Amino acid sequence: MGLNLLLEGPASSSAVEFAERRLGFVPDAAQRRVLEGGSRRLLLCCSRQWGKSTSAAALTVYQAVEVAGALVVCVSPTLRQTGEFLLKVRLFLDVAGVAYRGSKLSLTLANGSRIVGLPGREANVRGYSAPSLVVIDEAARVEDSLYYALRPMLATSGGSLALLSTPFGERGFFWKEWAQGGEQWTRVEAKATECARIPAEFLEEERAVQGAEWFAQEYLCSFVGMRNQAFRGEWLEAAKREGLRAQALGFRFKESML
Repeated sequence: MGLNLLLEGPASSSAVEFAERRLGFVPDAAQRRVLEGGSRRLLLCCSRQWGKSTSAAALTVYQAVEVAGALVVCVSPTLRQTGEFLLKVRLFLDVAGVAYRGSKLSLTLANGSRIVGLPGREANVRGYSAPSLVVIDEAARVEDSLYYALRPMLATSGGSLALLSTPFGERGFFWKEWAQGGEQWTRVEAKATECARIPAEFLEEERAVQGAEWFAQEYLCSFVGMRNQAFRGEWLEAAKREGLRAQALGFRFKESML
């Protein structure tokens, strides 16, 4: 059996069946699409508090339990967030009755599979090879350099890549893959207005407090444009490539110049 479960599927069960039967997690329609996969490249663009980390944790446990010797690499913008994600993973392992050992950021299962959590810094992720699955949580807030350092890990394993995030403007690799990444990506969109777990009354309150544009980003999967950005994203990317620091530019562009 190959390592890539999102393509081939395990002999014993599907990821949805595994989540329901072993983890006690009953996914909604969009979460089922996340678990079912269908390609080696998954993009989930979702509302805040929709359950993306829980869905990704279920997918992580499924991969590690069903494939002996698998390596699953999990990345978030900060070490704290990665630790919170691995906590969800450990809770699912406990529910499933799967034995494991290790630390807050590195787990080894009895079947030899490893689940490794990494912080969002490019310098700290190199050295791992041939993962069967790479999960980047809160991907819109992860630096491009980290993303491009992670991708070569998949060169020989044929492993899968899952990017999960709430939007954070028309910038960075998450937006580029969502808008321009091509047909190799399976895209799943999950708005708060389509999620039965988020009350309509709460959303109306949030819309009034946050304003239409911010609400659209946080809850309606909208990649907010350039109107509220001090610098155009492409200018910042060019500055990074040239080795400049954004704060060293020393001026701000007026909205009329955008």
